[in-house]
Amino acid sequence: MLSSCAAPWIVEGLVCGDMAKRPAGLRLAAAALMAEAAGLCVAAAFALDSTVAGRSYQFASGIALTLIAFGTAALIAALAVGVARAKPWSRIPAVMTQLFVVIVGLTLLDGRRPEWGVPALVLAGVCVAGLLTPASLRALNRPPVSKQPRP
Repeated sequence: MLSSCAAPWIVEGLVCGDMAKRPAGLRLAAAALMAEAAGLCVAAAFALDSTVAGRSYQFASGIALTLIAFGTAALIAALAVGVARAKPWSRIPAVMTQLFVVIVGLTLLDGRRPEWGVPALVLAGVCVAGLLTPASLRALNRPPVSKQPRP
């Protein structure tokens, strides 16, 4: 059965835009990524507040860190959209992002900031678990390449 999706092989019988038929693991991973993006936006807002209040080491570095944080949050949100749409390209960046989130979470715990570190670690675990469910792996796989001889 062919559909109008750009990649109809992703999940058999899936109609584009029908999120309910996507694997639950993918929806869970996308939700975790969106939560991480929202948390990063909150952290960026705190950084902006500190910069404007003059509590940043240097004004220029405070602005730069704030912009980097907002830009990273936007990229993570875009990655969440890719995961939610079951785009094959999104799996590896999502897993690698979680590796970074685990490192940041552990650093926050080491710095006695469990209110930030624990949620980061929980979200990273939820996202990786959602990405590695069998249904999610099938949904994110590319179709097999046929090795037909060229005429």
